[in-house]
Amino acid sequence: MPTSTPGGGGTFRRAIARWQTWWVRLFILMVVVMSVAPVPRLWALVCMVVPLLLFCVRPPAQRPKPVTVHVPVRGRWAACNSPGSKVPSHGVRAHGQMYAVDLILDAADEATDTVPSLGWSLRGRKPEDFPSYGAPVFAMAPGTVVHVTGQVRDHRARDSWPTMIWMLTLEGFLRVLGGARNILGNRVIVQHGDGTYAAYAHLRQGSAVVRAGDRVDTGQLLGQVGNTGNTSEPHLHVQLMDRPRPETAAGLPMHWAGVEIDDQRLSHRWATGYAKPSAVPDFPANGQIFEATAPQGAASSDAT
Repeated sequence: MPTSTPGGGGTFRRAIARWQTWWVRLFILMVVVMSVAPVPRLWALVCMVVPLLLFCVRPPAQRPKPVTVHVPVRGRWAACNSPGSKVPSHGVRAHGQMYAVDLILDAADEATDTVPSLGWSLRGRKPEDFPSYGAPVFAMAPGTVVHVTGQVRDHRARDSWPTMIWMLTLEGFLRVLGGARNILGNRVIVQHGDGTYAAYAHLRQGSAVVRAGDRVDTGQLLGQVGNTGNTSEPHLHVQLMDRPRPETAAGLPMHWAGVEIDDQRLSHRWATGYAKPSAVPDFPANGQIFEATAPQGAASSDAT
């Protein structure tokens, strides 16, 4: 059950941030207009700089006491891009991602747990080739479902030099233009009783088993891990926010119940060294393996 209430404020900044996708689109439009129409240099500069400045506006950052919720997966997982190592965990504050974490199912043994070498294939592996794909995702706290997106197509992995370069350049730019749907992919957003919101992103196409308006309990099945949105391979992206819309939300720190960190093993593939001073304490750091258990009294669910 959540135990911390987020703060508010920053109404004007949130209003600007709400249209962040459109600021990028306006910038592109201005570039096109300036390239085909004779416009005074000063006006051209203003028309291009202003949208970029507005795009950089984010909701006010908050650092309240971490909200206690239950871990959203079961079994052995590894954390990456974790607030347990640094904040912002994903390097950005946009779309409520300040304290977001990515989770990868731990299916490798110590002998094979190394950073994979990138080849030159023009097609990445199918999402079905990854152990995380199809793993069940569970609600971290009781609440009401306020948003479900479920029809974004699962794409192949970006696990070669050509596909990785594509993801980090043109594809990444196009996803920014497309907004939250293209970045987060299929997602479920749940409102909790204390005014916090949990977003479960990159879900498998068609796997969501809840609809907007449904009540959910802690540990209730929501959907399956997929490979939709801005992803290099199937994984679960989960974050806590103070607003239902990622565009206007500030990220909030979490504390997970139901987690036992394995101090004897580290995933070398995802480990990044020592945690930075900004890191959230007692949260799995990059590369840490943890065992996730169901909340007491929760019914078992299978999503295969």
